[in-house]
Amino acid sequence: MTRTDDQRPTPEQMLERVRLQAGQGARGRLRIYLGMAPGVGKTYAMLHEARRRKQRGTDAVVGYVETYNRPLTVQAVADLEVIPRKKAEYKGVTLEEMDTDAVIARAPQVACVDELAHTNAPGSRNEKRYQDVYELLDHGITVISTVNVQHLESLADIVQTITGVPVRERIPDEVVDKADEVEIVDMSAQALRSRIKHGNVYPPDRAQRALESFFREGNLNALRELALRRVATAVEEDLEEYMRGQEIDAAWSAADRVIVAINESPGAQRVIRRAWRLANGLQTDLLAVFVETPSWAAAGPEPRQQLEANLRFAADLGAEIYRLRENDVTKALLGLARDKNAGSIVIGKSGGGLLGRLTGSTATRLAAAAGEVDVHLVSGGEGE
Repeated sequence: MTRTDDQRPTPEQMLERVRLQAGQGARGRLRIYLGMAPGVGKTYAMLHEARRRKQRGTDAVVGYVETYNRPLTVQAVADLEVIPRKKAEYKGVTLEEMDTDAVIARAPQVACVDELAHTNAPGSRNEKRYQDVYELLDHGITVISTVNVQHLESLADIVQTITGVPVRERIPDEVVDKADEVEIVDMSAQALRSRIKHGNVYPPDRAQRALESFFREGNLNALRELALRRVATAVEEDLEEYMRGQEIDAAWSAADRVIVAINESPGAQRVIRRAWRLANGLQTDLLAVFVETPSWAAAGPEPRQQLEANLRFAADLGAEIYRLRENDVTKALLGLARDKNAGSIVIGKSGGGLLGRLTGSTATRLAAAAGEVDVHLVSGGEGE
């Protein structure tokens, strides 16, 4: 079958395909190990992956790694080639940085580069280490790297509020967003604190201070939640892109977002509360939608005022508000569920308005066509 001009990829799309394909001249791939805090094992995971690839015959080296004299990390480096660091003098102090030019000249297939958010010594060609990594990628070298969630620019202020510790080393979120692979190195707060207590992360003189400040259990639980959500968001975006690319015309409940149908009756607020509790229990987003059918044009001022009050009520609970124009309510709700990967639709069984129109045959059609999406019918009267 002949492709039409409209179906041909743009020059930018063709270039990106070439850069992502294996072979000579292709751009390297970036794999990032993301953690909630120092000590969870990101560097060890990075080195273990490099050793695994080396055993398969891949030419893997260490461009830069910080062992902090942790025994397991030191052991993991032992059988890998380490590119000597470049020394830089600054205010009478000798600093060591990755020798980017030496790594490029060595031209390995894979290079381990620790601490992606690191700021290079003043006078370096690049201000940040992630910029050095981009140079390696442009020379066809695949990079395995590490970063903690607090170093992401969009989360730095949240982390400072949680921990009380300013985050000075930051990287743009797009560094992680554009990575080819992001893998979380997860560990419970209790397990990490136990590692610190046993001296596996910091020397004894620092361990206790760390446990009483940044590494308090509440801080670690919050950081872990941020890291898990960050990776889940990235996975969800990849899923949405895949579904669009494959033209999958069905909702997928991986994100488990919750949609609530809103109408112009006071009873809708009870339905909204139920939907909010469901979304809150799933720790996911709530989407509130009003479907404007042709008959809505005849609605008077009172129904319109009540609708706006209901939408404000949903917004106050943190819901994202959607107003859709569609003749078929079922089609509109399932279309939004497909576009936003919602796992649940909550509707009411009140006697009038949009929610009333969703009873009977319409509700039956919605449930029959929902596929993987759960449909929740909430009972409620007009005056509730």
